[in-house]
Amino acid sequence: MKTVAILGSPRPKSNSTALARKILEVAGAQGAETQEFVLNKLQFKGCQACETCKTKLDHCVLEDDLTQVLEAIHQADAVVMATPSYFGEVSGQFKSFFDRTYSFLNPDFSCRLAPGKSSVFIMAQGQSNLNLYTDVHPRYEMWLKRYGFVSNHLLRMNGPRPADSVSERQDLIAQAQEIAKNLMGTATKTAADKW
Repeated sequence: MKTVAILGSPRPKSNSTALARKILEVAGAQGAETQEFVLNKLQFKGCQACETCKTKLDHCVLEDDLTQVLEAIHQADAVVMATPSYFGEVSGQFKSFFDRTYSFLNPDFSCRLAPGKSSVFIMAQGQSNLNLYTDVHPRYEMWLKRYGFVSNHLLRMNGPRPADSVSERQDLIAQAQEIAKNLMGTATKTAADKW
């Protein structure tokens, strides 16, 4: 099983990153091949709306650091996406990345990804009220389902939250561990079903 993490926070010790890495750690300990991409360290552009991925190519025409990220998602069994909440939305880095996944769709909007992948969406917010910003994940989950992701997990952290304060939240660490174990169980079942 291959698990890829897309880390959308610009802060090196962010809470969303810490939760994503906990999932990678647990999955890796159970035999998963893991890989992470820190978007803030990559050089890339957002979608240019050129439609080349619909008219001439079966992938994004832009060749930059995001090319390897999009290819890693093609190869992955599970994708962990982590972002802070900025102004009630995902980070700008994450949004620019996600816009480029438009290239996963064929001209008829069927998907180029192999079906059956799992996803984890992690969002850490400074706002203590978890009833706020509940609209963010469903918008991204809609596209993940269109991309053929069959198991979509959500992990949210509320604040106030200085960087690296997730270490004090054993409830969230336990959730991250459980999600990782679930991913590995799903992967094992999927592999078994292929035989």
